[in-house]
Amino acid sequence: MDATILLTVNGKQRKVTTDPQRPLLDVLREEFQLTGAKFGCGEGRCGACTVLVNGQAVHSCLTPIANVQGKSVVTIEGLATGEKLHPVQEAFLAEEASQCGYCTPGMVLATVGLLARTPQPTDEQIVAALDGHLCRCCGYTNILKAVRRAAQPAGRG
Repeated sequence: MDATILLTVNGKQRKVTTDPQRPLLDVLREEFQLTGAKFGCGEGRCGACTVLVNGQAVHSCLTPIANVQGKSVVTIEGLATGEKLHPVQEAFLAEEASQCGYCTPGMVLATVGLLARTPQPTDEQIVAALDGHLCRCCGYTNILKAVRRAAQPAGRG
């Protein structure tokens, strides 16, 4: 039986009537046309579908839409302010931390979540926060540099 779910997506109140067990990823992509979160493995192992729910990085492929009732969801589309990129996006750009870009939205959002709770993480904390995010292009060195750059006080807005 379908349910009506109310949530905030990228600062806007949204409503969807759907199966409450439907993955958040499907709703974001199919109902709200927000395609920045990618389908990768469907098992929460690759991180391509990562979004922020109330500031926490979650795998949207594993999150039933009912679990975000009344919560705030931020996708990569909601991170920038107008034409101004978020400082983490700027750091990824400056460090050339993407090649094909498929993993980048998830990596960026996981980094935003990390820096919100740990503003100056150690390398070990960065690796732990990005564990489970796969980059098929193997750009991990530049991704680590980008997270370090974003963690610098001048790198944050």
